[in-house]
Amino acid sequence: MILNVSGRTDIPAFYSEWFYNRYKQGFVDVRNPFFRKNISRIYFKDVDLIVFCTKNPIPILKYLKNFDKPILFHITLTPYKKDIEPNLPPKGKIIEAIRQLSNVLGVDNIYVRYDPILINDKYTIEYHVKAFNHMCKLLNGYVKHIIISFIDDYKNVRNNKDVLKLKELTNEDYRQIGINFSKIAKENNMTVQTCSEKENLIQYGFIKRDCVDFNLAYKITKKTNLKRWTSRNNKYCNCVNMVDIGVYNTCKHFCKYCYANYDEKKVITNFSNHNPASSLLIGDLEKDDKINIRKD
Repeated sequence: MILNVSGRTDIPAFYSEWFYNRYKQGFVDVRNPFFRKNISRIYFKDVDLIVFCTKNPIPILKYLKNFDKPILFHITLTPYKKDIEPNLPPKGKIIEAIRQLSNVLGVDNIYVRYDPILINDKYTIEYHVKAFNHMCKLLNGYVKHIIISFIDDYKNVRNNKDVLKLKELTNEDYRQIGINFSKIAKENNMTVQTCSEKENLIQYGFIKRDCVDFNLAYKITKKTNLKRWTSRNNKYCNCVNMVDIGVYNTCKHFCKYCYANYDEKKVITNFSNHNPASSLLIGDLEKDDKINIRKD
């Protein structure tokens, strides 16, 4: 089993203590987001790989030495300011944390996501090219893999349309991103690829690969019976199946483009119901919950 920690929220940033507690206890419970009385119990002895997805890995750094499972990190690092990403720490601190992770886990286990790319009057193509170049130079030698994607029409994006003031990307925009990002990545000894995008930019030098592909998963886990991640409703995604242990509407970064948050008041409520000692990320087990052991 491969754990996704997490696509639904930022567990390393806000819930590292809870995850470490669960790891020590040997299992984690996950409430079904559609049938809330159904609980999946996952024992860490059945876990072959942990994929941490985060915008801020700093809080989990102190726990890394206690995990004896293979680990991949996907760290989202974008050039937006507080108008778009109001609650992130300074990007320089995140850069330093990525370097630390690379030194501990190895350069092949760190993926940086320049994700999503959005265009408006402030964040222009020229702005992105300059920011991408600066980022890659700072991470040269610490990161070999960059993943990008483009903003999607999520509910939260529509809710924040007056802040985002999006412009639609043109064919020329895609071409400029493809040409410049490919050149910059190559100059800094990195590959660059898209994530689940129709515009995969391979004609400009991007590689064609999934974010957590079967070859990578097999190399780490040695499992031959891995399945496609069918829970993702995206025909361009062919990642290996991962089990997400997160909860929607629980990330306090409040990024204006986020797909996992769509109600900031609900986020505050959920966070107030977080118990670091609970087996669940939010709330506690209830008497009539039905617990099922999940193996894959």
